[in-house]
Amino acid sequence: MNDTNRLQEILESCRTIAVVGLSNKPHRASYGVASYLLHHGYTIIPVNPTIDEVLGQQSYPTLSDIPVTVDMVDCFRRSEEMEALAVEAIAIRARVLWMQLGVVNEKARDMAEAAGLQVVMDRCTKIDHARLLGSNG
Repeated sequence: MNDTNRLQEILESCRTIAVVGLSNKPHRASYGVASYLLHHGYTIIPVNPTIDEVLGQQSYPTLSDIPVTVDMVDCFRRSEEMEALAVEAIAIRARVLWMQLGVVNEKARDMAEAAGLQVVMDRCTKIDHARLLGSNG
């Protein structure tokens, strides 16, 4: 499967997305991406220990605190934090670990892939969704 088809399949099949590092500040990239995904029918679960809610969604301090099944972990954190997040994503049995633009960690990728997760690195869910599935508004 080529990269375009793989990304499209991920975006079509992953409907519940934990957004790690989601900010409640509208000018931040994480807020814009999560707002876009919410508008396009995804269930967004904020993961940020410093806020109670954002975009009308309850926030959780860590991935392990989320009480529902998560399909994708979409990460807006620094590259050096990704190994710990990969361990958490594996522990909650997520299907995909997605590292946003500028986030690259080969060890985290290798750990997640070894545990059976699909990994996307240095890409934006909003940009890829708009490109592959159409913006629809």
